Amino acid sequence: MTEFEFASARLKELGVDAEKAIETLAGTPISIHCWQGDDVVGLEKNAGALSGGIQTTGNYPYKARNFSELCADFDKALTLIPGKNRLNLHASYAVTDSAVPRDELKPEHFKAWVDYAKKRSLGLDFNPTCFSHPMVKDNLTLSSPDKEVREFWIRHCIASRRIAAYFAKELNTYSVCNVWVPDGFKDIPADRLTPRLRLKESLDRIFEEKLTGVIDCVESKVFGIGVEACTVGSNEFYMSYAASHSGVYNLLDNGHYHPTEVVSDKIPALLAFFDKIPLHVTRPVRWDSDHVVRYEDEIREIACEIVRNKAMDKVLIGLDYFDASINRVAAWVIGARNAKKALLFALLQPNEKLMRLQENGEHTELLMLQEECRLLPVEAVWEEFCRRMGVKEKENWFDDIKEYERKLSAERI
Repeated sequence: MTEFEFASARLKELGVDAEKAIETLAGTPISIHCWQGDDVVGLEKNAGALSGGIQTTGNYPYKARNFSELCADFDKALTLIPGKNRLNLHASYAVTDSAVPRDELKPEHFKAWVDYAKKRSLGLDFNPTCFSHPMVKDNLTLSSPDKEVREFWIRHCIASRRIAAYFAKELNTYSVCNVWVPDGFKDIPADRLTPRLRLKESLDRIFEEKLTGVIDCVESKVFGIGVEACTVGSNEFYMSYAASHSGVYNLLDNGHYHPTEVVSDKIPALLAFFDKIPLHVTRPVRWDSDHVVRYEDEIREIACEIVRNKAMDKVLIGLDYFDASINRVAAWVIGARNAKKALLFALLQPNEKLMRLQENGEHTELLMLQEECRLLPVEAVWEEFCRRMGVKEKENWFDDIKEYERKLSAERI
């Protein structure tokens, strides 16, 4: 009996079908963020320093310096990430011969990405880049009292939505278009309402045009560097906006809340009201530090809430982290594999039995079974999943990374 056969038999005792779990995981895409590959620098001509409440730390060598290198690095990562994937872009990754203002970006500036995605059967998601730009004035964009500033970013977000619609049409799949702005105040503001009214008015104009294939969402944050006292786009603001504006969703980023808040609890709350939940999976360490995703308790609990509520097609999973202190390709692979391991763990839980125990008030047995299930033979099923996807299943996948890095050390000096 192979390890997978043994694992399947053990799981069957609990009413869990390992084959079905593998099939479900294979068909569930995760949107992988392009910006891990170059520390959120982007491809803009004369790009400035990273700013807007975002910071990347570390100086590991061999960062991607252009479109070709970024694609080559992502291709290497894809050979080591099993299953179905998507690619998530920021507007600052337009491929152009000369500088193009962000409010003048058009679909043709992303044709190279569409061609790349078509060859690899990847869907593309998109984000306006409302940071690291001279038109971010006093840490404000869409909520700025300066009309010129607001209009610039409104035009940029409208252009971004049209680019997402282009992705959806060309690739015959949806495109998540996520609006996040760094707007906020370093110290206690005298007026919290007026900036939020301006943000609401800006968003109304941005979402006015109806576009096919675009899944619009807004993303809140507790605070950022330089905006510690007040974030205009707070959770309460965006949750209320999404609830009152049909077709706009509230994206959950598990690094964007207070340390005692957990996204695993927010997912079932939103499922009671929304047919879709965009999600960014990251790892906060004391704050929104965007560390590489680990296979830890909260990530598994997020996955369990998705699976047990039969929301695999409702929760749109993406990754969002950036670490410049380690090998960037390995960071992509580690985070994506851990997110998929968490989904597999959730798919291998006897969820119906666990939920029935809770419903019947059998809380002692529920606790016992939850703890026993932590040691179920998930590893054997994961390795079988990787083998079927044509990807190395054990830690020897890192040998490929080391060989690739040796190649880069000669090319990217």
